Amino acid sequence: MAAPMQRGSNVALTREIPTLTSVVLGVKLSSAEPVLTDNLVVATLLCDSSSQVLSDEHFVFFNQLSTPELSVTQLQAAVGGDTEQVEVDLHAVPAEVSRVVVVAYINEGITARRSLGQLREASIRVLNLDGNTELVRSENLAPALSTETGIALGELYRHQDGWKFKVIGQGYDKGIAGMAADFGVSL
Repeated sequence: MAAPMQRGSNVALTREIPTLTSVVLGVKLSSAEPVLTDNLVVATLLCDSSSQVLSDEHFVFFNQLSTPELSVTQLQAAVGGDTEQVEVDLHAVPAEVSRVVVVAYINEGITARRSLGQLREASIRVLNLDGNTELVRSENLAPALSTETGIALGELYRHQDGWKFKVIGQGYDKGIAGMAADFGVSL
């Protein structure tokens, strides 16, 4: 297995694997604090070229498990050590989508004085849906977190005629509210 990808690094998935049609984005979040782990939410945002969510229906999370055209679906049960998994059909993603961003945030975290700095691990990986082979994995993003209550973990993005994956690792002090403001999600 290749070395974990660092923040800011990217890989050309479909250039490396021309037959790649669908991927699973696996997120692993762990903490010694069960109350924190139980209140973590993983969400996926389908964004246009201006990094704005296409619509509220293109914000996939526990209350909305897929996009209208079913190109992105949050799986009800994660396997292989992941906390959450999101399946992406690369050919079905609407043409106006430039980025598929995976984020995590603490639900109700600010009032309970919890932060992502309490995480032991925060990572994202990409699996080929055909065979569940791991293609890439991020470094552990948790050590760089302190007071943040939200994090953009990674993204699939269009590049020329294919798809690339990038590790982001950007924390947000204002959790979902900060990410919603950046990505144009109405709460």
